[in-house]
Amino acid sequence: MSIAPTLQRYLADQNVAFDVVDHRPTMSAMRTAEAAHIPGDHLAKGVVLRNGGDYMLAVLPASHHISLPDLRAQLGEDITLASEDEIGQVFRDCASGAVPALGTCYGLKTIIDDKLAGQPEIYFEAGDHATLIHMNQADFARLTAAARHGRFSVH
Repeated sequence: MSIAPTLQRYLADQNVAFDVVDHRPTMSAMRTAEAAHIPGDHLAKGVVLRNGGDYMLAVLPASHHISLPDLRAQLGEDITLASEDEIGQVFRDCASGAVPALGTCYGLKTIIDDKLAGQPEIYFEAGDHATLIHMNQADFARLTAAARHGRFSVH
């Protein structure tokens, strides 16, 4: 599959420099970091949430786990994890569970964990389980400038 078409168009429209990193297929963010030989705190993973009747994307380091109580404190009590079926409906051009960390190109509000801000480089799923997008922090920050930020992950 390589790069999901929606993501590829968005990156081209934004005129951002990035590299594609291929790795052996994996089914978890930390295994992806291991397979790609990158630190888990440089790999941004996307977690799809349901916020009332809407979906949103939480982005955090692969080396961390989401803290729903912390997210609820920041966003409201209505926050729950989306089901696999719901994720598939939102990310139709991606392999199941291979969620890119750029919710904007899929029409999602996004919240980014502050722990990603200190990383010089960011990697994230390209839409399958064998391809990553790699870019510098400045470009990732520009692409996610409209996103909320907060602390909602634990190591």
